[in-house]
Amino acid sequence: MERLQKVIAESGYTSRRKAEELIKLGKVYVNGEKVTELGTKVSGDDYITVDGVSIKKEDKVYYVMNKPRGCVCTVKDEKNRKTVMDYIKSNKRIYPVGRLDYDTTGLLILTNDGDLANTLMHPSKSVEKTYVAKLNRVLEPSDLMRLKHGIDIDGVKCIPTRVKVKSVDKSKDNAIVEVTIVEGRNHIIKRLFKELGYLVDKLTRTQYGFLTLDKLQSG
Repeated sequence: MERLQKVIAESGYTSRRKAEELIKLGKVYVNGEKVTELGTKVSGDDYITVDGVSIKKEDKVYYVMNKPRGCVCTVKDEKNRKTVMDYIKSNKRIYPVGRLDYDTTGLLILTNDGDLANTLMHPSKSVEKTYVAKLNRVLEPSDLMRLKHGIDIDGVKCIPTRVKVKSVDKSKDNAIVEVTIVEGRNHIIKRLFKELGYLVDKLTRTQYGFLTLDKLQSG
């Protein structure tokens, strides 16, 4: 016997946290009976549906891709733009873990493992993510120190775990900076530099936890 929300998460339908919300909203049925109590336990013989969709436990699969520029990190896009799902052929209900912006490239994890997805994205787990940003001008030493000590974004301080200036081109007035963070607020790298008065011309995620891009080609 396993907890209902865990079974839903392991089916690849959604994360465990989202499964708990769906249970409380009365969207989950077990053997035709609505279940709204968290912690309800089910067996492999129980028939489970979420919003009318039958839930079956799937084998877990894990993908790492080098996301190209010009596609969105979603399963389906309302504007009919290209999505990361167009690059992967899988009969599993996989989805991207977190998001990279439309014009941001780099390491992206896709899986049907809801528990893993929740662990990777939850702030309390402090999973490091490393980005390389090309700035529209040379980074001033004083701004580098400010970045290392943390920047307030919407009243909450974001303190990178590591900051490294990889290169400076004074003739073209730009710099390439590597930043490692543990949080995952939307557009957080771009917002950090914006607070300092810089624009990010290019942004790539090069590492997520212990996973790196290595020689993985775009797409």
